[in-house]
Formats: sequence, structure tokens, C-alpha cells
Amino acid sequence: MEPGNAIVSKPRQWWLTTREFFRDTNAEMQKVSWPSRNEVMGTTVVVIAATILFALYLWGCDLLFYKAIDFLFTRFGTGA
Repeated sequence: MEPGNAIVSKPRQWWLTTREFFRDTNAEMQKVSWPSRNEVMGTTVVVIAATILFALYLWGCDLLFYKAIDFLFTRFGTGA
């Protein structure tokens, strides 16, 4: 094999593997079962509601711990 052929075959091999990748990707994307609009809307509402509930819960915990620590520091002092 001549050294010039190796240089020419690398871009050709790259092009063939890239083309095969896109062909395989397209074939796999056609097998995907996409959710309906109603399913997407329903799960989006559940995610938003869960996010709000967790945010409120964590805010409440943060407030409770802040008040408890503030009470301890004001009651017993901060000096070492």
C-alpha cells in the first residue's frame, strides 16, 4: 500500500462512518414511541407541582432551623 493511499483513505473512512452513524440514528429515532400532547402536559403539571411542594417544604425547614439557631445564639450567647 502506498503512503498516499493511506492519507486519502482516512477522510473517506471518516465520511463512511459518519454517514453510517446518521443512518443508524435515523433508524433508531423512527422506533421511538413519542408521548402524546396530553401526556406531556400532564407530566409537566406533576413536575411543576412537585417542585413547588418541595420548595415550600425546604423553605419551611430552612426557616425552622434558622429560628432555632437564632434562639439558641440569643439565649446562650455567641461568645466562646
